[in-house]
Amino acid sequence: MNLPTKIPFPGLDAGEAEMLVFGIERSRAQFAWKVGGLDAEALRRPFPPSAMTLGGLVKHLTRVEDEQREVKWLGRPWPAVWRPLADDPEWDWRSAADDPPEVLYAGWLAAVEKSRAVLAELLADGGPDRPSAWDWGEGRTPTMRWLLVDLHEEYARHTGHADLFREAIDGLVGEDPPQ
Repeated sequence: MNLPTKIPFPGLDAGEAEMLVFGIERSRAQFAWKVGGLDAEALRRPFPPSAMTLGGLVKHLTRVEDEQREVKWLGRPWPAVWRPLADDPEWDWRSAADDPPEVLYAGWLAAVEKSRAVLAELLADGGPDRPSAWDWGEGRTPTMRWLLVDLHEEYARHTGHADLFREAIDGLVGEDPPQ
């Protein structure tokens, strides 16, 4: 399955919120390009000494999208699908080997679409300065800006992993997907 890799470039006069969203969307497109179109064998291939796999990266970033949106942005409980993490903090990484590519890809795409919709509403109602629904304790609540930079950083780090793994699989290289 090929994943959507179109990068929605903003205008040269874009504001802060638009640029924050652009950074995330560009990283999502880069990630999709690096992990898309692979079969189960390629998605399960480990890259020693790490146990990471491209499928594990897809499932992990699906969890990250769900956690950011539900827990940190909206203040809701953890989604039930991620409850095995309570007993096994590496579950999202390891269990991806049992998931077929279409399940991994569909889960990530659904999580991203839900996050996009929620983010558009939240930014329309308070912008990047809007307090998130997440309390770090002691009444400390990060802004949406803080959490969006955190989400972008998560994608940037794991897209770097995916870039190296994908090159080892089939030689695909490059910074941005063809537009």
